[in-house]
Amino acid sequence: MKKKKNGEASARSTRRVARLGLSLWVWILVFGLMSSIRVFAAESEGHAFEDTLADILTWVVLIVAPIALIGVFMMLHILPEKIAEKRRHPQLAAIKTLCILSLFFGGLLWPLAWLWTFTKPVMHKMAYGTDVAEPEEPSQPSEPEREAA
Repeated sequence: MKKKKNGEASARSTRRVARLGLSLWVWILVFGLMSSIRVFAAESEGHAFEDTLADILTWVVLIVAPIALIGVFMMLHILPEKIAEKRRHPQLAAIKTLCILSLFFGGLLWPLAWLWTFTKPVMHKMAYGTDVAEPEEPSQPSEPEREAA
């Protein structure tokens, strides 16, 4: 159990360091762009600064913002699936399917997937004796199956 917790802590710290490195590179890029804009504006008559800034904002709005919004949209739509995996929901496969279908139907099914993630199946406990999914073990062929193959 301790190894798992130490592994989780190291994975979390690795993700934090990666995020910190990414944000550092973004800030370096922003400061580099701003300094180049100031140098360019100082060399020109002053109106070029506004034009250059408008050009940069145009590219950001046309290229960077849609890519970021699509990424956020996809991450938001797989959130119920991740929560269901964490809670070991017995109907995880159906929730995953609903999340994928929600991407194709523009998010109309996403609230249903979200609600389904946080509900416990009523008849599942009566049928299987538990209301959480058992962890799947990798299936290995038994000895007679190996010999037959």
